Amino acid sequence: MNVANTQIQMRKGILEYCVLHIISRGEVYTSDLIEELTQAELIVVEGTLYPLLNRLKSASLVEYRWVESESGPPRKYYSITTLGSTFLHTLEETWKSLVKSTQLITQTHLEKKTTDSSSQEDITPGEKE
Repeated sequence: MNVANTQIQMRKGILEYCVLHIISRGEVYTSDLIEELTQAELIVVEGTLYPLLNRLKSASLVEYRWVESESGPPRKYYSITTLGSTFLHTLEETWKSLVKSTQLITQTHLEKKTTDSSSQEDITPGEKE
């Protein structure tokens, strides 16, 4: 099993949520979206984003409009729809639940590890438990 592949899959798993969250702040141009995701180390290749935006558009979660550019081709600006906002709210609740569950599991593991190591320190050499 490859750690890098697992990390990529974890990032891809939260990409839809993060993209919707960014778009929910206001109209966003695709390259700005890519820049923010890249800075947050959530996007590995740009080719990942375009199919996701198409799926979000097909599901009526986002919409876009074309804006003429003074220095090149028209630009596509994305915004969230009412349905997209509702969907995002549901994802936010799911995210909070996942964070809570993950913290519960990792905290329990850390506490058990700490307890196990302190109980080992209490045992003198030659003692049996």
